[in-house]
This record gives sequence, structure tokens and C-alpha cells, in this order.
Amino acid sequence: MSGPAAIHPSAVVEDGAAIGEGVRIGPFCHVGPEVSLGEGCELVSHVVVAGRTRIGPRTKLYPFASIGHPPQDLKYRGEASTLTIGADCLIREGVTMSPGTAGGGLETVVGDRCAFLANSHVGHDCHVGDGVVFSNNVMLAGHCHVGDYAIIGGGAAVIQFARVGAHAFVGGLSGLENDCIPYGMALGNRAYLSGLNIIGLQRRGFARDDIHALRRAYRLLFAPEGTLMERLEDVALEFDGHSAVGEIIAFIRAGGKRSICTPRGTPAAG
Repeated sequence: MSGPAAIHPSAVVEDGAAIGEGVRIGPFCHVGPEVSLGEGCELVSHVVVAGRTRIGPRTKLYPFASIGHPPQDLKYRGEASTLTIGADCLIREGVTMSPGTAGGGLETVVGDRCAFLANSHVGHDCHVGDGVVFSNNVMLAGHCHVGDYAIIGGGAAVIQFARVGAHAFVGGLSGLENDCIPYGMALGNRAYLSGLNIIGLQRRGFARDDIHALRRAYRLLFAPEGTLMERLEDVALEFDGHSAVGEIIAFIRAGGKRSICTPRGTPAAG
């Protein structure tokens, strides 16, 4: 989209805001003085974008989205922090996203081509990859990392500092207290690892051989013999050079503040 921005007379765009070409700002929106809206963005109506927020080209925001207001962290003391949202995102009604804090690197980052359905929330200091989908009422607490193409089902809650790996699926109404491996599927309250996100892999066009390799690696990783770290080294040797399995290995090795989500009946692996 090109040409000048179209701003409804009832909208308030503060001096200093950077408005790209072809931006459309509908009725009763409010855009703060340090906001940047990329080319072709659209604020449908009643959208508020505040703080040091940068939104990429062609992202569309629906009514009552509240983006970039001070983080919901009682330790926040007004420090300068940012929220960056990528290109071609869909942000539906009532979505909230918070900027970062001093305790988390001062930035929240959302990738390109993401979809955030009604009333979902991205907490402070989160890093969300490309192509991620949040269904309605998803609650992502502060300091979480969500990998590319992950899907989180409606009403699910992810605890602070948790990691959700690339191409993972967290089922609706789940409460995720631990890290979900790439390509994994976590279900339940409290969530357990129920297998691999096979449907998601098929939809993303993964080759059958790669899916079979991931299945075998998964069975070996969560077999009853030995410790997870012992089994991890066996898998690393057997699948040396396999990129998808390598992502799981790297994710577990990297660790985090949460344990690894494991199948039901298996202790969470720290």
C-alpha cells in the first residue's frame, strides 16, 4: 500500500509519532508520541498504541487492542524500554502487549506474520518468533520465549520464563509450567508432553523421512532407561547432522529457568 496516511478525524496521533505511507488509522484510536507505524499498517478503530513501540509494515490491529503501555510488573520503575512487533501480523480485539523491563533486557519482541486472536496477552520481556499463532485468551507471562511457528491454543497459560520451542503446539486450556521442546505437543493442566505436533509438521510440509526421524528421536529421548541427559547424548550421536532433531538437542542443552516438559508419568527434567 502506498500514498499518504489516512487518519480519521476522531483519532489522536501525538506529535512525534512516525507514521508510514499508506497507514490507516480509524475512529477513536490513540497513537503515542514515540510510536512508529510501518507502511500499510491499519488500526481499525479504538486501538491504543503507546510507549516506545515499533510496529512493522502491514500489521493490522482491531478494536480495543492495547499495545505498549507500561508492563504489568510491580518492579517496573519507568525505565525506557521497547516493544517491537514485526510485519504482516494480525492483532485482534482486546489483545495486550507489554514492553520490556530492566530485569529482562528492556525489550519485548514479536516476529513477522504472527496472529494474536482476541484477548490474548504477550507479557513483558517476551520474545516471540515468526509465524506464531495465539488463539483467544492465551496468557503469556513475562520473560517467555516462543519459537517460530508455535501454536498456543485458546485459554492456555504459559508461566514466566518458560520456553516454547519452534513448531510446538500447546493445547487449549493448558497450563504450561515447563519448557516444551521444539516440535512437541503439550496438553493438560498442568501440561505434560503428549507427543509430537505431527499435524503441524504435515501442514508445514515436513518430509515423511524427517517426521519419522523426529518420532524415533522422541522415543529415545523419553525412554525409561537412564537420565534425560544420558539419552540426549545417545540421540545426538545417532542423529548427527539431522537439523530438526538437532533443534531439539540444542533446545535441551541450552536449558533455562524451567525444567523440560516430559510425558505423563515421567518426572520433569531439570
